[in-house]
Amino acid sequence: MQTSPVEILALQRATQELERPLVSLEERLSALGGALRDRDSDRIETEAQALHRALAVAVDQFGRARRHGPIPAPLRHRLMLAGAQVAAQRESLARATASLDRAMEVLMPAPAPGVYSAAGASERQARNGEARA
Repeated sequence: MQTSPVEILALQRATQELERPLVSLEERLSALGGALRDRDSDRIETEAQALHRALAVAVDQFGRARRHGPIPAPLRHRLMLAGAQVAAQRESLARATASLDRAMEVLMPAPAPGVYSAAGASERQARNGEARA
């Protein structure tokens, strides 16, 4: 199958238009990965917001380009890899959050039943209607 000069130009233009948002997305992913490795919460927040914006721009640009013809396979592949990295970072962050929650439960256990809480009220367990003597 031969490609016409017009199709080649359209493919080159689409590649050029999609390269910029894709590079930006890849840079933001790398920056967020660095912030996560450094455990820098302020930088994580900043980079996560920047990643969100870059992802929205890339998805919008790819959607527009798709309406005008096929997306070049290498660019589609890079976008899919970026999506996989986003999912991996999300999973990593969820695991870190769960680990932090478990550590907080160990450090600050719930008050025992029948003990006054910080608010001064006694905690009581439900007894399913049983009366105990």
